[in-house]
Amino acid sequence: MSVGLIALLDDVAALAKVAAASLDDIAGQAAKAGAKAAGVVIDDAAVTPRYVTGFSAARELPIIGKIALGSLKNKLLVLLPAALILGIVAPQAITPLLMIGGLFLCYEGAEKVYGLVLPHAAHAHESTLETSSFDAQSLEDEKVAGAIKTDFILSAEIMAITLAALPPGSVYMQALILAAVGLGITVLVYGGVALIVKADDLGLMLARVQMPAPVGAVLRATGRGLVSGMPYFLKALGIVGTAAMIWVGGGIIVHGLESYGASGLVHVIHHAGEATAHAIPALASVLRWIVEAAGSGLVGIVAGLVAIPIVGYGISPMWRKFKSLLPRRVRKEVLANGEK
Repeated sequence: MSVGLIALLDDVAALAKVAAASLDDIAGQAAKAGAKAAGVVIDDAAVTPRYVTGFSAARELPIIGKIALGSLKNKLLVLLPAALILGIVAPQAITPLLMIGGLFLCYEGAEKVYGLVLPHAAHAHESTLETSSFDAQSLEDEKVAGAIKTDFILSAEIMAITLAALPPGSVYMQALILAAVGLGITVLVYGGVALIVKADDLGLMLARVQMPAPVGAVLRATGRGLVSGMPYFLKALGIVGTAAMIWVGGGIIVHGLESYGASGLVHVIHHAGEATAHAIPALASVLRWIVEAAGSGLVGIVAGLVAIPIVGYGISPMWRKFKSLLPRRVRKEVLANGEK
């Protein structure tokens, strides 16, 4: 009996070692694959804070929580199984779907640029879309729905990059790695966003600290700096987010076209980056990246500007017509979910 118990314990120990090795493998591959999606993660973190600007401090964290929950649902309940199924059944469909998502990002970013450059024309364009709500709760629902829609595209890109970076293997292992990346990136992005949007509250608290000098003076100065500097930081972050949407979206379109044999844009952008890098060797890597990102951004802004009238005069009227044909109960559900 004792020999059998020892053998059983040896088997349990062996299984534990295999499980630990599998967990290490999942963690290692998740970290490597997640690192390849870092550009899109930065984009996600830069875009999200603009969806909570204009709301009271008490609503900021609940709104971020709603968006984070929607992001997790996007990644784990929709995109993860969709990526695995498409990878098995129709891998050829992944690229065009990503290009459509990239075009949406270009449209979102170009619409912001359009509003800054031509505010009156942008207002006229918005009037062709759905009427915005003036009710506070409806406005919040609109913002959350818009953030989740944008997050869906960014999350799809993250999951696609992650899947492409994984070596061939078990579908179950790929699913676990995708889930680990999706959960980790969501916590990283929305935890960071929560810290960013609440930094001014922290600054206000520090500015009111009643402690003797020199520690108290340093804390109060730091608090005042946070309070006065955060509006500028959030504005700069919004600009970065808009630029990142255009850059990432343009890059998706450019590389999607390359996969279908239309590699002219990729070659032009690459040659421009190489020429700039050779001109100033000391800054070769940085300049190459800047030029290539600018090339993708130029493609993105052109694609987005082309999409604005298509959405305003084509897709939006068709969507309104479609919703008008839905039963009243279904229309209410659509509106309640923020699909304005």
